[in-house]
Amino acid sequence: MYSSSSSLKIPTSPQDEDKGEGKVYGNVFAELESVDLPLGTTLRSVYDDQPNAHKRFMEKLDARIRNHDREIEKMCNFHHQGFVDAITELLKVRADAEKLMGQVSDTNRRLQDAGREVTAQTEEVIRCRIQQRNMATTVEKLQLCIPVLEMYKAVDVIVDLLFITLFSQAQQHRTFNSAVQKQVTLSCAKPLYGLNGRTPLHHNGLSTEAADDEEMDEEVLTVQDLVDFSPVYRCLHIYTVLGDRETFENYYRKQRKKQARLVLQPQSNMHETVEGYRKYFNQIVGFFVVEDHILHATQGLVTRAFTDELWNMALSKIIAVLRTHSSYCNDPDLVLELKNLIVIFADTLQGYGFPVNRLFDLLFEVRDQYNETLLKKWALVFRDIFEQDNYSPIPVENEEEYKAVISRFPFHDAEIEKQQFPKKLPMSQSVPQIYSQVKEFIYASLKFSESLHRSSTEIDDMLRKSTNLLLTRTLSSCLQNLIKKPHIGLTELVQIIINTTHLEHACKYLEDFITNITNVSPETVHTTRLYGLSTFKDARHAAEGEIYTKLNQKIDEFIQLADYEWGMAESDGRASGYLMDLINFLRSTFQVFTHLPGKVAQTACMSACKHLATSLMQMLLDTELKQISMGAIL
Repeated sequence: MYSSSSSLKIPTSPQDEDKGEGKVYGNVFAELESVDLPLGTTLRSVYDDQPNAHKRFMEKLDARIRNHDREIEKMCNFHHQGFVDAITELLKVRADAEKLMGQVSDTNRRLQDAGREVTAQTEEVIRCRIQQRNMATTVEKLQLCIPVLEMYKAVDVIVDLLFITLFSQAQQHRTFNSAVQKQVTLSCAKPLYGLNGRTPLHHNGLSTEAADDEEMDEEVLTVQDLVDFSPVYRCLHIYTVLGDRETFENYYRKQRKKQARLVLQPQSNMHETVEGYRKYFNQIVGFFVVEDHILHATQGLVTRAFTDELWNMALSKIIAVLRTHSSYCNDPDLVLELKNLIVIFADTLQGYGFPVNRLFDLLFEVRDQYNETLLKKWALVFRDIFEQDNYSPIPVENEEEYKAVISRFPFHDAEIEKQQFPKKLPMSQSVPQIYSQVKEFIYASLKFSESLHRSSTEIDDMLRKSTNLLLTRTLSSCLQNLIKKPHIGLTELVQIIINTTHLEHACKYLEDFITNITNVSPETVHTTRLYGLSTFKDARHAAEGEIYTKLNQKIDEFIQLADYEWGMAESDGRASGYLMDLINFLRSTFQVFTHLPGKVAQTACMSACKHLATSLMQMLLDTELKQISMGAIL
């Protein structure tokens, strides 16, 4: 630190000043320009010695500054031209740098383009090598499979042909089975393949004599007419002659199990069209009809135990596949076609001795899926009917229009029948439409029960259960949603109550309709009753509650518009305007309520009056109301 003992001494006399001033201030300036000494101590030494010393110090300091400025100016003048030359060179370099940058960018772009082509060619080479390797592997595997493919080359033909010759004859399978039985009998009497070489073979594996006998009878296409089994017969004959029949039997059964798994594998989009299901069933029928023929024609190549094992494995897979794919279907027509295919498929294989009870059990699950799709479809139908209804009594101008209505809906009213035309029926147009659509639903549900080999009682039970779901779930939900819609007013709610009353009375006619279809008496112990009564009662109660709510809300709207002068001196002898409007509204509303059942109308009127009285009392007892004059009360 710079101590005070080394403080600057300013000379007092002019001589001292002339002699030592330059040296002294020189030291001061040296200390000021030094970054190592404390600045405060140096400046204090200047101001502390003499009163006027700081003025001279400032003059010397200004002279020092001017001297440094001259030196700086000289230095700048000395280096100015070099700086200008450097800047000029730098500007020239910038132009060259920009040109070089453009060249670099162009070179980079060309390099990228060239590299892209090389990369594409490299990827193409990789793909080609992969394809070559796959092709080589495929050729190698196919060469190993050629004997098997040659042996079974005729089996694939049956996939496309059996639907025409077998499914179309499923309803006439007795004739078909008799023809098959005849061929089996002939096969047992004469060898199908000439072990001794003396029995000539026909093109379908039968001896010439058997083929001649067949041609004499009525021509019926059978499996051997469609498929050439001679490769199988030849292989079996060769292995038998060589004494190695068991090897061929094991090989054949092993390969057929593998083929069965391929046949049972469905396409991923099978559920989208009926053709997908039909192709799936065709290939399965073809496979097992071939196995049934081999079972009866080759005397031991396959056994009944082997075919039963294959069928049980296939049946489990078929049921799992159908259960999965049918769950994706939302079209009731497609589900119905699937049901028909399953029935024909089951009847066809049952004709060959394969048990199909599990398939008919599966149809009950498919039936539930069918009913669900029907319910979704009819939910949209009901919704459209409610949206298009005008919620006004049906006008009939003449007898013809009256008969047209009652032909669609069972309506009978002696008083209305006595009235002259034109007249109005109490329900709105949605009532006969809903009734007709329920009947259409029953018809659609009945279609699934056809050909299921079920009794009339079971079919009746199915129809009633599905109809109950339609009434208690679908129609009930549509009614509840309708009642809660904002645009449904008091008049519409009154009409809905009238409509549900008539629909409730029509439920007994729906039960008679089902009875006429199934011929099952409703007095049967296990007959399911329709739950339509409770459905329409619940909807009616919901509509009644909504009437009470909306009526009270309307009263509140009138009261909220009130602008009453509570301090008037005298009454003008009449009610305020908002009360008159409210009274007129209630009068017209109560007039509409005359179409309601007496108890409902009475409850609505009492509820409205009670709510109005409570609201007026709350208005009088409002805490913000400080004073009421006698004129206001009167």
